Amino acid sequence: MTYVSLWTCPTDRQHCSGERQLLPEPLTQGLVPHDTQHVSLAAPVASRTADTYAWKRGFGDTPLSIDDNNATDLPQRPRAWGYRRPAEWEPHQATWLAWPHNERTWPGKFHVIPPIFADLVRLVARYEPVRLLAGGKALGMARHLVGDVAGVEIWDVPTNDAWCRDHGPMFVKAPGQPPALVDWRYNAWGGKYPPYDLDDAVPAEIARRGGYRRFAADMVLEGGAVDFNGSGTLMTTRSCLLHPGRNPGWCENRITRYLADFTGASHILWLTGGDFAGDDTDGHIDQLARFVGRNQVVASWCEDPHDPNYATLQQLHRELAEAVDEHGNRLDIIRLPLPEPKYYSGRRLPASYCNFYFVNGAVIVPAFHDPKDEMAKAIFQDLFPDRQIELFPCLDLLWGLGAVHCLAQDEPQWDGDEPELHQRHH
Repeated sequence: MTYVSLWTCPTDRQHCSGERQLLPEPLTQGLVPHDTQHVSLAAPVASRTADTYAWKRGFGDTPLSIDDNNATDLPQRPRAWGYRRPAEWEPHQATWLAWPHNERTWPGKFHVIPPIFADLVRLVARYEPVRLLAGGKALGMARHLVGDVAGVEIWDVPTNDAWCRDHGPMFVKAPGQPPALVDWRYNAWGGKYPPYDLDDAVPAEIARRGGYRRFAADMVLEGGAVDFNGSGTLMTTRSCLLHPGRNPGWCENRITRYLADFTGASHILWLTGGDFAGDDTDGHIDQLARFVGRNQVVASWCEDPHDPNYATLQQLHRELAEAVDEHGNRLDIIRLPLPEPKYYSGRRLPASYCNFYFVNGAVIVPAFHDPKDEMAKAIFQDLFPDRQIELFPCLDLLWGLGAVHCLAQDEPQWDGDEPELHQRHH
């Protein structure tokens, strides 16, 4: 077997120095060049010192101790079981949503949010089943507004907020293996909006009640920070994943390895990311660029050199022009114009058509009461002639600093050769 070298990054060191480790090439091919350079983070040193993590295998509650620097333990991670994160356009079993109830997320405007969200639930349910998290005070309102909608399952699971893309489970699938999810740690975008304990517990609770196999990764990651082409390439940004508020002391190579091991990706496409006006996620990829095909990407585009987003998006397009997929093929980049700047109470809002969401047979595209809404719809219709393109009004939702994709998490369609899920209790 051929081996290549990969930097390890102990959490008790601020810089990605230290030992080099030999790993089997199939686990690292396409992730880092053989002459990998370390990434230095100007971040506080993490208080935890061990490179050993406890996780739950999903068939019970027995934690396994995994040495992060021991290659023999790698088969315990989803990749070694053959799991992968599908592309979002692949068939769905369901969409997961979480009922909005946190008034601080939409200060001064919350009263319009539940009816808008109910419209979103109804729209998604026209195309596929909806599994809706609504615990505590949210449960009654959810039952009142959408409890009678066909295809909607309400799960009595409490949350801190509605952004299910970021705190919800990341489902993975593999031939002949049980339906599974990855449970990343969640800290509300680097600790910006406490409390977030209920949101962090959502994937484990869904796994417990739904009978899904659970892989818990001791790494902070939001679902909107990564995007997949379904055949091996994962796209993300350094500005987000290397932000010291998430995994202090971790370097790019260590994060690369976790992404590969827990999503099945064989090629990580790192983009700079950076500031996106109004955004509070440190550069989530689902505001900037998204896969719409195996090697086809739509990317936000700004033509106004005076717009604060101009420099960030020019850099994005330069990097995408040089990027390749897992086979080394150049990407086909489609420009997706930004709407005109949107403001509320003097604050710029993070309006981007990249925050669209796939459902079975359709694409839900955010609309911002903007002349470019129809232009965006036409672009998606050209890309997906066999799908309905649904414009969904998101200007009010945007005051919470997110749109459709931020709210929705896709569960892939299981192929029928997986062992059956345990009896669900929701």
